[in-house]
Amino acid sequence: MLKKGKERRVKMSDELLRMLELYRQGFNCSQILLSLGLETRGYSNPDLVRAMSGLGGGLGFSGKTCGALIGGVCLLGLYAGRGTTAERENDRFLLMVEELVQWFEDETGRTYGGIDCADIIGERLAYKTAGSQCANIISSTYARVKEILISNGIDPAG
Repeated sequence: MLKKGKERRVKMSDELLRMLELYRQGFNCSQILLSLGLETRGYSNPDLVRAMSGLGGGLGFSGKTCGALIGGVCLLGLYAGRGTTAERENDRFLLMVEELVQWFEDETGRTYGGIDCADIIGERLAYKTAGSQCANIISSTYARVKEILISNGIDPAG
């Protein structure tokens, strides 16, 4: 039992290290979340990661809705959304999105007085720099997305 807990800590540390590495490489919160999801599935998609660049800083650093929340919703879409005419969106996709948004509002919104990037990082927004709180928000959002996927029968590695 102790060994299983230890393995979990190592995995979490690996994820945190990867998040930090992506941040240091200049990726924003939305890009980091999608990169982690793609990597967990064994994929690489620079076009998708590039498309996510407009979501950081609350929609292009406008200070609107936090890019971690938007990235988390996009990550749910990667797993449960529809990508071709032959596919169907997962029947629970919108419920999963609702669950993530509610959780984010409860956790982040309560802590920072709102879910907008401007509420969270304040004056740093003008300099397009993230605060230390962003790492925690990205990490907890990624963990929550994985929990939501698993509770809905979707394997994040899958």
